[in-house]
Amino acid sequence: MIVSADCFPDSLLPLEDVLAAVSGIVCDTCLDTSSFFFISVVTDSRQVVCGSLFIPLQGTMQDGHIYIPQALERGASVVFCTETHFAANHGLYVDYAVKYPSVIFISVENTLVALQSLAKRYISQFPHLKKIGITGSSGKTTTKELCAAVLSQRFRVVMNEGNLNSETGLPLSVFNVRAYHEIGIFEMGMNRKGEINELANVLCPDYGVITNIGSAHIGILGSKDAIAAEKKGIFSYFSGAQTAIIPDFDEYTEFLSRDVNGSVVYFGVAGSLPIFDIREMGLEGTSFSYKGFEIHVPLPGRYNLYNALAAVAVAQCFNLSPQEIKMGLENIKPLFGRSQILYSNVTIIQDCYNANPDSMNKALDMFSSLPATYSKIAILGDMLELGKDSQQAHQAVIRQALSDKIDILILIGNEMSAAANVYSSSCKIPLYVFEHDLSVSLQSIVQLCNDLIHAGDIVLLKGSRGMALERLTPYLREIND
Repeated sequence: MIVSADCFPDSLLPLEDVLAAVSGIVCDTCLDTSSFFFISVVTDSRQVVCGSLFIPLQGTMQDGHIYIPQALERGASVVFCTETHFAANHGLYVDYAVKYPSVIFISVENTLVALQSLAKRYISQFPHLKKIGITGSSGKTTTKELCAAVLSQRFRVVMNEGNLNSETGLPLSVFNVRAYHEIGIFEMGMNRKGEINELANVLCPDYGVITNIGSAHIGILGSKDAIAAEKKGIFSYFSGAQTAIIPDFDEYTEFLSRDVNGSVVYFGVAGSLPIFDIREMGLEGTSFSYKGFEIHVPLPGRYNLYNALAAVAVAQCFNLSPQEIKMGLENIKPLFGRSQILYSNVTIIQDCYNANPDSMNKALDMFSSLPATYSKIAILGDMLELGKDSQQAHQAVIRQALSDKIDILILIGNEMSAAANVYSSSCKIPLYVFEHDLSVSLQSIVQLCNDLIHAGDIVLLKGSRGMALERLTPYLREIND
């Protein structure tokens, strides 16, 4: 497919800005750069549309350069490549140029760094945009959605979709910003040391929100102290005019607020916000009084109340009225795998988008506190990325589950299975353990559920994303006796 700039006259950035941002060089196979334009940026060749800038990333398993032909065929108008790949495959790029003469190839030293640098340059075009960055060990995505729901009552808001919050996800999301947007809300996650600082450098947030400090990714960073230091990197590019929004209930509250080069705002129920008359309503969520208004947050669990209060603190920074805050919070809908309540003959709490010791403990606390006429069955899968502390963390979760008001416990995965050996002979409730994940054990687990679970029961599904426990949901919804 040969693309033409005539169809898309408005490029997201001009060529000279792109080259300056990424320290790039137009490859010598490109004889005419007058057709330069791009209307989107992608790193997956399957997402290329006519007029996309394709950036091939190099990972440990494969090199994205092998997908350049597919990107060209689908209509990419600009393609990045590394200097070394271009030098080693010059003849191949000559062939590309002959077949796709309007495509501009730009060589860079590192394509990931180029992606981040280009995103930083792109978003700098919008100085009026108020940028909110959100990080933390858990609750990032829900807090982002809550903030967007509230702020959208008055402002034109853009945010990253789902949890596109990584070293690639956040910069790609930045390219969705347009001139009419007034607020940008971007979740910032991490899978390695230094990643939050990198993302903060791209976004340069005006408001940095930390939801909490827990043990997610402790296998990568080694300690909660290191996790707190990493998350605090969201403030690393503050210059005095920005605002840090942190929990008043966290053991790292003092550390997070120390030496912030900007204002500090707290959220929580300890007096930081005018929150009164908190009433937990089980699966229906939580209500509270705020400046004379009763607000009902339809997400279960105390942890979701704190996520909502983070959104209230953000809303106060933008001077939203209590009515606007109430409207936004009460209209929120749970995202896939995050505190989803699915009603059928069996009530299912599908909370299996992710799991770590903190989020597992919070889910079990909420689950055990529910009044139940019928049985409560917890189906727990492995928590991944816990490193050397994995067995101890899994044992602690199992110990809590066995001590809570739960009637049946089903454990799935190698980590859960290994940790359960300590308790298998001393359980006071039925305990069932499956060493393998659902790819191997699905039918056996489904049969067990059919034998044990009855209409009216409540089931909690909680495990790391890699366990994909939601595959059990269709079977649980078919239980009718």
